[in-house]
Amino acid sequence: MVIRTLLHRSICGVFLCCCLPLLLCAQKQRNAQEYAVAVVDMPVYITADTHAEKLATMEAGREMAILPESARGWLHVIANIEGGPLETDADQPQGKNITGWVQERGAVRGGTPNGDRILFGAAVEAETEASRRGGRKGAAQQARRLYSLLPEDFPSSPLAGEAAWRAADIRWQIERADAFSRPSAKQSDPNMRERINEDYLRKVERKFPHTKWADLAAYDLIDNKICGEWNGAAKCPEKEAELYEKYAAEHPQSPRAAEALYNAAWRQSALMEIYKGNGEPKKAEQARNQALTLAQRLVSQYSDSDYAARGSTLLYKINQNIPTYGNASE
Repeated sequence: MVIRTLLHRSICGVFLCCCLPLLLCAQKQRNAQEYAVAVVDMPVYITADTHAEKLATMEAGREMAILPESARGWLHVIANIEGGPLETDADQPQGKNITGWVQERGAVRGGTPNGDRILFGAAVEAETEASRRGGRKGAAQQARRLYSLLPEDFPSSPLAGEAAWRAADIRWQIERADAFSRPSAKQSDPNMRERINEDYLRKVERKFPHTKWADLAAYDLIDNKICGEWNGAAKCPEKEAELYEKYAAEHPQSPRAAEALYNAAWRQSALMEIYKGNGEPKKAEQARNQALTLAQRLVSQYSDSDYAARGSTLLYKINQNIPTYGNASE
């Protein structure tokens, strides 16, 4: 992480590692340095006194390196207040850090009992706030920071995988909303629109392979491959149906497997109408049969899912020759 690299360098410059090569110093400090995360907004004071000058406010979800000096109920820290700790802050890649004192009660450390659950709960609260209409500005970014720091500070926590995915997913959804709001999002070729950064979801797949969280990350990544507007052409739904069917086959235990099967089945039903309009009855019949097969598999394999109920509706429409795509379906 950017902030951690900077804090390692700051500490190297102040303490005993000055004469060592920077890389060796950073590695030693990475292993020895203790960090903490703010779970509430915390004033940073010039001395360990609430009546002292306040240097800045450290927002919840930001991290700090704990320096050796301490006082009862206080921590002497290098605190991140802007940029970092996430590498997403491209406009301030080095972040902004200050040295000062914070009250210990608002900081979760590696040794804090149930520290991972405390961080996760604070992140959930921030994410819930962000989802509310008129929710507090910056709540989504706060949730993302809290989630992202949990696997860093508590790598063996059973919550680490979920926290890593939630952090990556929040970032993904924010970037996705921006990418799909641009005029280029209407282009049928997905390569013509701004590409969403895949690095964080790919990291989840690497660090937590063969888990629910890797499955969810893989589903998000499909967004970069789907088309904008189809414009009545078969190429896009053909490609998308293949993507979703492939996902369902490779991730059968995923929470999104039923959704993927439905998306594949619906696109095949849409292709049936497109092929009919193009005067290609054989392809239309093939698409119809594939739509029925996928929808029946959905209903059978994921019977408790809402998407299974939607699959039943899709089966009914296909069997009753009710169009599912185009003007006739509206």
